Amino acid sequence: MILTKEFNSKTWADWFYQPKGYIGLALIGLILTAAVVQFGTLAAIGVIMLVVGIPFALAVINYPAFGVITLMVAAYLVMWLNRMLLSFPAGLIMDGMEVLMIIGFVLKHKYDRTWEFLKSPISIMVLLWLTYNILEVINPVADSKMAWLFTIRSLGVVCITYFIFMYHIKTVSFIRLIIKAWLILSVFAALYTILQEYHGFLAFEKAWLATSWSNADLYFIGGRWRRFSIFSDPVAAAYNMVISTILCLSLMFAVKSVVKKVMLAVIAMLCVVALLYTGIRGAFVLLPAGLALLFILKLSKRSFVVGIICVGLFGVFLKIPIHNTAIYRVQTAFFPSYDPSFNVRKYNQKRIQPYIQSHPFGGGLGATGMWGQRFSKGSYLASFPPDSGFMRVAVEEGWIGLVLLCSFLFVILRQGIRNYFAIHDRELKSYCLAVVLIIFVLSVGNYPQEALVQFPINIYFYLFAALINITLKLDIEKREQQQKITTSYAL
Repeated sequence: MILTKEFNSKTWADWFYQPKGYIGLALIGLILTAAVVQFGTLAAIGVIMLVVGIPFALAVINYPAFGVITLMVAAYLVMWLNRMLLSFPAGLIMDGMEVLMIIGFVLKHKYDRTWEFLKSPISIMVLLWLTYNILEVINPVADSKMAWLFTIRSLGVVCITYFIFMYHIKTVSFIRLIIKAWLILSVFAALYTILQEYHGFLAFEKAWLATSWSNADLYFIGGRWRRFSIFSDPVAAAYNMVISTILCLSLMFAVKSVVKKVMLAVIAMLCVVALLYTGIRGAFVLLPAGLALLFILKLSKRSFVVGIICVGLFGVFLKIPIHNTAIYRVQTAFFPSYDPSFNVRKYNQKRIQPYIQSHPFGGGLGATGMWGQRFSKGSYLASFPPDSGFMRVAVEEGWIGLVLLCSFLFVILRQGIRNYFAIHDRELKSYCLAVVLIIFVLSVGNYPQEALVQFPINIYFYLFAALINITLKLDIEKREQQQKITTSYAL
């Protein structure tokens, strides 16, 4: 009953107060005590996992709001915990949470057989993208099926979270809760980045850096450390700070309270400061790109004037000689030809072009990077550094996969812009604007770096795509409700 209908706490409380409840609990306590005495620490850990894990799993399955917020928080903190506890099975835990939410979705949908969440161009593209990645298992030129398995394990499950978000997010209050949770996590991540800059890395972070010389070589550039905050690497930290800044700027158009506007402005400034300390040049370009689209979509004389002023000030900023290392990296981000790493990427992309052109389905999922080194060591693609989300797709899934991914992003943006202009409600309009801008900058950012594969963006990306549809749906429902009220008064 628990797994198919809403949890009935009263029924269970009554059971515990009955004689059979006392007996059952006593027997369970004796068995667990005997296990700890017999097997020691391992059994104690197992007992804790049972006591905490089972109720947690049931809560995720039965209460969608709890599951969605927990998934958001876990996606944000998982790499931090993984670094803190070197043996922490981060990937498996996230996969487990996603599977639990899928189970809850399937069981609830058994009683509520609505398929409205599939009737959207974005939903169709998600299904096409998921299907294409699954079919990569029969790619005849792939060197390893195990590489495909390890890649699709996370990629496939993450795709399905889009439908979970579409199905469970049904109220404006739920969206507000999601936004508040996201802002709190963003503030924590930004403050933690600033802590790393002025205090230095904590002991467990130094220990993690010491586990591999490649970590130090990658993060110590130009005489200073690139800060990674609570994320997997500086790229993930930078991109998350960018999208959090854009979220704050978008919400400022919706809120009327001066206090809330100031709070959002402070959070945005914190995120920008944290962004500077990550030292990722490619991320610095994304904020102006997002602001440019923001000014275009607002379509007002005021936004046009503000945009022109911002462009002028930014142009002056790029030309001012500044000796601060972090600021200098921002300035050089807009002149990529002076960046040696950009020239290396450009060379790698040029030399791999013949392979992409001759392999329409690519070399198989997981052919490059970590899984390529592990399962296809010595192959042509195993040592190739993609250094770009689009390039990785082109190499692993071919030019057909690249066309499909670009079409996927285009459909999301097209639908988002159309929905933005169709929505009447001020609050819902700002939410739609925020996710459209975020998906746009992530699409741009997927060229210089891999923007869509690291936690938490790999999960949040599908949340953003779902919110594009959900905001319009809620706006239509609100208008219909208002129309009914108006009609009833008229009668």
